[in-house]
Amino acid sequence: MSQGKERDIAPGTPVLEIENLQTHFFTPAGAVRAVDGVSYTVRAGETLSVVGESGCGKSVTALSVLRLVTSPPGRIVGGSIRFEGRDLLTISEAEMEKIRGNDISMIFQEPMTSLNPLYKVGDQISEAIALHKGLTRRQARDHALDMLRRVSIPEPEQRAQAYPHQLSGGMRQRVMIAMALSCDPKVLIADEPTTALDVTIQAQILDLMRDLRESFGTAIVLITHDMGVVAENADRVVVMYAGRKVEEADVDDLFDNPGHPYTKGLLAAIPHLDEAARAEPGRNRLNEIKGMVPSLAKLPPGCSFAPRCGFATEQCLAAYPPLEQLRPRHWVACWHADRLMGGSS
Repeated sequence: MSQGKERDIAPGTPVLEIENLQTHFFTPAGAVRAVDGVSYTVRAGETLSVVGESGCGKSVTALSVLRLVTSPPGRIVGGSIRFEGRDLLTISEAEMEKIRGNDISMIFQEPMTSLNPLYKVGDQISEAIALHKGLTRRQARDHALDMLRRVSIPEPEQRAQAYPHQLSGGMRQRVMIAMALSCDPKVLIADEPTTALDVTIQAQILDLMRDLRESFGTAIVLITHDMGVVAENADRVVVMYAGRKVEEADVDDLFDNPGHPYTKGLLAAIPHLDEAARAEPGRNRLNEIKGMVPSLAKLPPGCSFAPRCGFATEQCLAAYPPLEQLRPRHWVACWHADRLMGGSS
């Protein structure tokens, strides 16, 4: 890892604070509440994982932090996003450009749509480094090549001269990761960073992110569907469903005693090799959460998860439950959370 920025924030200090964020998309079918009152904090030196099905608002929340939501049709209509105490929603675009890609970086989920097809990948990485670190073109290029080596791209001098379409999907993903890590960000938002990578490269990338966190106190927001990655890398977990946060807890507490039926469903869907080995032939099917995520333009009254929930009652169908702290550092939005957690409140 490179020398990195000087860190003047003590470990555990809040770096990124999202409060009551509301990001809507205005379409002919109506307003789509992609993010509907989401709040969470990530601290220096910790990894916060955000999980949930596709379409629950994880990536839109991340894009909102960097003010990259396409407008129209999208617009941040409420809330605040504070980075080191400054509200990113109130500063100028020029100030935001100094933060974006430098203090706050993002590994995007779709590298082919994020990389510029007209520029060589080495030049794209070097440009960001030269802009934010004030290095010469030669120094920036050397640093870019070093970052390509660190994400296990073979023959980096040759690959740096390639255009995005000349690389495989996994190779493009590694280029995006190299670009995001190149300026030693204070906050790294990683949106499915190991997609399209084989398990060996996945492990190397996650090790690289851990090194960044441990060496420089980087705060990491890890967006993923892989609960195994969550268990191995996260300190805390936020569970989102239909644009809202439904549960937040320390990672061990969440896995040991989930309080929301949706979280229980996600954990039950994890494959277990030991159980599969003991199962009778043809009977080792994975558990699944029945039904579909509701349309964010036409959410049902009451709890959004109620139509898919085996614990739902008339109360669930009538009113949305408040997010309450039922155990130390463990918040759940469910009318029956206390019972589901064994009466521990």
